[in-house]
Amino acid sequence: MIVRNSLHRPVRTAITVIAVAVEVTLVIIVVGLTSGLLLDSARRTEGIGADIMVQPPSASIFMAFSGAPMPMAIGDKLRELNYVQAVAPVLVQFNSVNGLDLVYGIEPKTFRAVSGGFVFYEGHGLTQPDDILVDDVYARGKHVHAGQTLHILGHDFHVAGIIEHGKGARLFVLMSSLQEMSGATGKASVFFVKCDRSDHVAAAMDEINGLLPRYEIRSIKDYMSLMTSNNMPGLGAFINVMIGIAVCIGFLVIFLSMYTTIIERTREIGVLKSLGASKVYIVQIFLSETALLCIGGAVAGVGLSYLARLIFIRIFPSLTILISLRWILIAAAIALVGGLLGASYPAWLASRRDPVEALAYE
Repeated sequence: MIVRNSLHRPVRTAITVIAVAVEVTLVIIVVGLTSGLLLDSARRTEGIGADIMVQPPSASIFMAFSGAPMPMAIGDKLRELNYVQAVAPVLVQFNSVNGLDLVYGIEPKTFRAVSGGFVFYEGHGLTQPDDILVDDVYARGKHVHAGQTLHILGHDFHVAGIIEHGKGARLFVLMSSLQEMSGATGKASVFFVKCDRSDHVAAAMDEINGLLPRYEIRSIKDYMSLMTSNNMPGLGAFINVMIGIAVCIGFLVIFLSMYTTIIERTREIGVLKSLGASKVYIVQIFLSETALLCIGGAVAGVGLSYLARLIFIRIFPSLTILISLRWILIAAAIALVGGLLGASYPAWLASRRDPVEALAYE
């Protein structure tokens, strides 16, 4: 009976299912996109191979907002400390041309000492002031090859090589070139520190804290644990707002759909009540239909989410969208609860219909 009633108006049922699917997709994709971007950024930072990162006082863990307030001379002092094997200064700039990417200004020698060097697919390392290295993910998405010209940060760079991804940024230029372009001569955004042994990380951090007491000193393991939406200013609120919008969509669509259904089925309600159907039974019928529509919409939403991820990644290969079972279940639960709340008032109205008036309804 419940399935038959749902299929009685196929167009309205389809619209309702689609609306719930959009609600579920919105939640899954927004959370998956933010979680994926943070996880990808954290993994690429971990891939540098450092044990400790040194940032200026009150610096954001999101390096795009770090700027370049630290003098390069700090690197020399760090190298003199016990347990420190190598130090790599990095200048970070945010590029918004043809995408959103971080550009690392590096000293090839010091960066190689910390990271172990790049794996090259094409070309060679940084030798000239206008050289740039591009990782394979960026190159595949932008159709870039060694020898081409790449315009970023208002400057034309020569693509010296294509490298394997996973060493922090997707774009690398010489430190001196980026310092000159950004007006940050002699400055760095972050120092990556590699210890001589992994069990010396805590001791090295104590020494660095003694040398730079007000600076942000984090182990890479701590940095990985901090890269969540809860630790990003405004990101948690953004996710909550998007979830709220999704809930409103589902609530309103279900409310309007069930309200219209009750008006159309007034005589049917009258027949049921004249046969002895209780108020609880009437409410149960409408809530069951709503639950069926929400479940169908949730299943369609999961499929739509995977399709949306496929399309996004095909258009933007550097994107990482993480779809987890946990958020699939949360999104489905949000859709179900929102739908049942939206159907509660119409179902309550249906249960209060007078059977005589309902039977006389035209």
